[in-house]
Amino acid sequence: METFDMDIVFPGETRVDAWLDGVHIPTGGEDEPSPFDLFLAGIGTCSGIKVLRFCQERELPTDHLKIRQRMHYNPETRMIEKIEMDIQLPPGFPEKYHEAVIRAANSCGVKKHLINPPEFEVFTSTAVAAE
Repeated sequence: METFDMDIVFPGETRVDAWLDGVHIPTGGEDEPSPFDLFLAGIGTCSGIKVLRFCQERELPTDHLKIRQRMHYNPETRMIEKIEMDIQLPPGFPEKYHEAVIRAANSCGVKKHLINPPEFEVFTSTAVAAE
């Protein structure tokens, strides 16, 4: 099994940021998305990448291509119980590709990880102080 690391840091106030391969992902601060917002966006954008690549590889139109993601929230359990994705195709998009676009969206790795979640292990260690 291969591994890779992401550092989660606490830069102050309510901020909790992530660093992955030199990319800074800010969360929780003023005008920043919450971690849960990023989680939901990750589902939609992952499917979006798959749909966009499908269209680009076949030279299909992408003007006005959009995914409307709708979350169904249960206030009693405080959980999202259903996520709908409406792939809004451009006018004139070939009918023969409609089902294939859905399959492309469903091939998203984020969704696959929700269906077959990873094991979580949380533990502590002592940080090395910077000199």
